[in-house]
Amino acid sequence: MFGKRKSAMLVAEFLGTGALTLLILTVQRSTIGVPFFVAAAAGLVFAMMVLTVGAVSGGYFNPALTLGLWTARRVSTARAVVYIAAQMLGAWAAYYLYTYFVKTSLQPVGGHYTGRILVAETVGTALFTFGFASAVYQAYTWSTRAFVAGLSLMLGTIAASSASIGLLNPAVALGARAWVWGTYVLGPVLGAIIGVNLYALLFAGPETVGRVATAGAAAPVATRKTSAKRGKNSKK
Repeated sequence: MFGKRKSAMLVAEFLGTGALTLLILTVQRSTIGVPFFVAAAAGLVFAMMVLTVGAVSGGYFNPALTLGLWTARRVSTARAVVYIAAQMLGAWAAYYLYTYFVKTSLQPVGGHYTGRILVAETVGTALFTFGFASAVYQAYTWSTRAFVAGLSLMLGTIAASSASIGLLNPAVALGARAWVWGTYVLGPVLGAIIGVNLYALLFAGPETVGRVATAGAAAPVATRKTSAKRGKNSKK
């Protein structure tokens, strides 16, 4: 059975992904649905959810990002599976909430496989996850991590929007009725694997590479130093 802590982790990923999907749908299908405003909305809501519940679950809200961190051994296999399930359910729930608000169902978008869309989603997601990985490996404070994550998502979305609708997230693709395996699913997964592992291999310190993170993993550096000092003082 799940205890309160584990349940809170799954609910955090469910709510974060749902909020992200709902905001993207709302802005994307409004009169201001230009790429910049969609990207800004995505970045802001992602930053808000990381700041509010990120310390509970890690604040991933994206199956591709979860997989990318799993390949870098920052997330355990069991946690990756349940997180992805919660994220997909959150996006699915957001789709039905949005259609309830607008009183109409959405037509599928995204079409069939297109090489340009695949590359755009890959590049945009790599940019986003590279920034997110920096926050994880450098153990930023949660406010800084939220800022970097939101800004990275915004910039990655803008970069991808020249050739795609800039989702960078398979769960959001499900909620936006853009579930196309060769583009809006495969592209983000490839981009996340590239972005996370590129940062881990070239820029992360050796003491953090290959370390499986716990929930809410990236404890701020200042916190770790404070804990170390308390340990020394207690020994005295």
